[in-house]
Amino acid sequence: MTPSSASSPRPGSSTRRDRVVVTGVGVVSPLGHSFPAVADALLAGRSGIRAIDPGPYGRAARQFAAPVECLPDVPASCGIDATALADFDRLARVCLAPAADALADARLTGALRPDGARIGLVLGLGAEHLKAWELDFLGGGTRVLEPRRDPTLVRRLAALLGLDGPAVTVAAACGSSGYALAVARAWLDAGRVDACVAGGCDVLSPTTIAAFYNLRALSRRDDDPARASRPFDRDRDGFVIGEGGAFLVLERARDAASRCVAVRAELAGVGMSSDAVHMVIPNAEATQAARAITAAVADAGVAPDEIDYVNAHAAGTPVGDVAEAAAIRLALGAATDGVPVSSTKGMTGHLVSGAAAFEAVACLVALERQALPPTVNLDHPDEQCRLDHVAHVARPRRVDVAASNSFGFGGSNLCLVFRRAA
Repeated sequence: MTPSSASSPRPGSSTRRDRVVVTGVGVVSPLGHSFPAVADALLAGRSGIRAIDPGPYGRAARQFAAPVECLPDVPASCGIDATALADFDRLARVCLAPAADALADARLTGALRPDGARIGLVLGLGAEHLKAWELDFLGGGTRVLEPRRDPTLVRRLAALLGLDGPAVTVAAACGSSGYALAVARAWLDAGRVDACVAGGCDVLSPTTIAAFYNLRALSRRDDDPARASRPFDRDRDGFVIGEGGAFLVLERARDAASRCVAVRAELAGVGMSSDAVHMVIPNAEATQAARAITAAVADAGVAPDEIDYVNAHAAGTPVGDVAEAAAIRLALGAATDGVPVSSTKGMTGHLVSGAAAFEAVACLVALERQALPPTVNLDHPDEQCRLDHVAHVARPRRVDVAASNSFGFGGSNLCLVFRRAA
């Protein structure tokens, strides 16, 4: 890896020193724990949603969710001793495996890691210590979290993975792992790191399930798990919660070329904004959400009609899906009707902190496989969500540019634009 140096600016990226590319992917999800497995499942329209035990705070006799049923192993190439994981809880293990996989995929483990490489870590996570407190509380304990005894998860991950660059946690509700990718790209642009592992994950918990249920954010359906999550459908009644997420390794294109490592895609554009309206409900005007999309498209140096696919945040909530459809239409303007849109949450449920990074992976699937994942269960598209929906089955299509939206509770708006590897 070489020190940063100035390069010719690109349209929409006048301050960019070099293209930022994806060289590693790690994923843990209800649909599988490898890029090929997830790609196959998404394009097949396979559901990972099933009936679960919602725990002691369950509000319904029958509850659906999208669990990760079998945790993946950490790659041997990362050199992590299994005994070091003895005190890792479920959230830590769900985060560690895909982060390690991403490093292995990028060939940044062991002797393959260049000497002196500054590798950063950005963890997107909305509520870190909730799970530890909950496990202790449900077990009848009275444990008090202490910083000295309970180091942050990002520090533990960095230590195990041997990452001595900057390491931080960012929280932006459902957009957390996407914001992590945005921070990582900014670090690379500024020359603060040579590579960065960025993303995030989340896990199911009785407290979280009960809280979202009480907010009336979760679907009340109790008939068929695979049909409960219905983004953009007129009969949607809330989201189905899931767990898992993803990490990507980002680095400058010239560094990837110098290491002769394969490039999966370019993270070409980032746009962010805040609604600044309500703690939970999205802005019905969609102005700020559209602003994030517009900024990402401009940052990528492309026109709206050059977007080949939009992976929507659409979780299946009555208000949120309408607001997002309006934001897409406002941002893309006359090009909207020619841009296919789908939400993969009909298959995976809503991965909360891990959703944005996982849906970035869905965009990489579209770019690599040249096919668009479908919105399953879209039997009757809502007339207020007028878009070119990819309904029920995958759609073969040339995909050079893909955008991913993430809109978190409290109005944290994010759009990431990915360009196909040259």
